[in-house]
Amino acid sequence: MTEKLCRQLREWAEAYHQADFIANDPVQFPHRYVRQEDIEIMGLLTAVLSFGNRRMILRKVDELDGLMGRAPLQYVLSRRWENDFSRGNQRSFYRMVSYAAFRIYFEKLYAVYTENRTLEDALLTFPGNPMQKLCAFLGVSDRSPQKKLNMFLRWMIRRDSAVDFGIWRRMSPADLIIPLDTHVCRVAFLLGLTDKPSFSLSAARCITEALAEVFPGDPCLGDFALFGYGVNHPELTDNLP
Repeated sequence: MTEKLCRQLREWAEAYHQADFIANDPVQFPHRYVRQEDIEIMGLLTAVLSFGNRRMILRKVDELDGLMGRAPLQYVLSRRWENDFSRGNQRSFYRMVSYAAFRIYFEKLYAVYTENRTLEDALLTFPGNPMQKLCAFLGVSDRSPQKKLNMFLRWMIRRDSAVDFGIWRRMSPADLIIPLDTHVCRVAFLLGLTDKPSFSLSAARCITEALAEVFPGDPCLGDFALFGYGVNHPELTDNLP
């Protein structure tokens, strides 16, 4: 990677890694809370719903926060979700996610917090890197890019950030994988950080490894550079370095 490109990525990261990023991003919802358990719950549920049109995402997560009475931990422990998200309810809660399907997250979170553990505590019982731990906990594949889950992990693990929380101190930012979305994938490809714009785990790892050269120990700082530039320059003109 050229020094010019490294410098450009650092400049973009500095420009977009700012507190004002929060206002228009789903990360605004866990930022409503200060207790670790509330942040974890709101963060995970927000991330799970973070696909599709951004306005729809923000509207739906705000609706969910209201349903929980703006008290995520209390809602989980109260088991009110058993009625709100009944097992037989196949109606759409958000796009193709049914009420019954969304219930699984409350069941897993309830099991954690009734044992007086944090979600971080629970994940540390599983082997592997942060993504593998979270996938094992949720019972999903760790062989796909898992953009939403890697975004949640970035929120929880990255430190000294105006945007991310850094409340999980027993996992390292160096082990994070970049959340691979359309903007990140396209800009990374045009910059030569990956040889093809594919939405695969191998592409996410390739981009992360390239960013680790620019941001040692904190490759997902580069997420702000790629995502921020992609969002603000959707035309992606040929003047990229």
